[in-house]
Amino acid sequence: MYHVALRILQNQQEAEDVLQESFIKAFTSMSQLQDAKAFGGWLKRIVVNKSINQLNKKGIQWSDQEPQELGSIEEDIVVELPWEKLSVADVKNAMEQLSSGYRAVFALYMFEGESHKEIAEQLMISESTSKSQLNRAKKRIKEILESKWR
Repeated sequence: MYHVALRILQNQQEAEDVLQESFIKAFTSMSQLQDAKAFGGWLKRIVVNKSINQLNKKGIQWSDQEPQELGSIEEDIVVELPWEKLSVADVKNAMEQLSSGYRAVFALYMFEGESHKEIAEQLMISESTSKSQLNRAKKRIKEILESKWR
């Protein structure tokens, strides 16, 4: 759960605080949980929501662009890099360089498996904003990784 918060917030202290708040909320709201087997998913949802709330407190600016301005935002960005030379640390470092908005959408979509509809609802943005933020995050990561090999 700590890593879920850390991927979204990219700040160790904030992730620890969110995790602590999430566990407190989970244990004080335990009576609302109807199926004990669903505890992990329920706790993860609390962590994600608390992390998003923390981002919103910081005044994250979500930029929205119409899809035609971005081209086809549904297509994956093909990265032609020497994959055998890239490490997990390289990718993690690239992700840490993303703005908070890009990083949040990227983490929710790529690591947490959220749909654009779910991300839009959680972040109170439009689905097209979620899609454009993800597209921009992918492009930025590609640029960062490519610059390492120039």
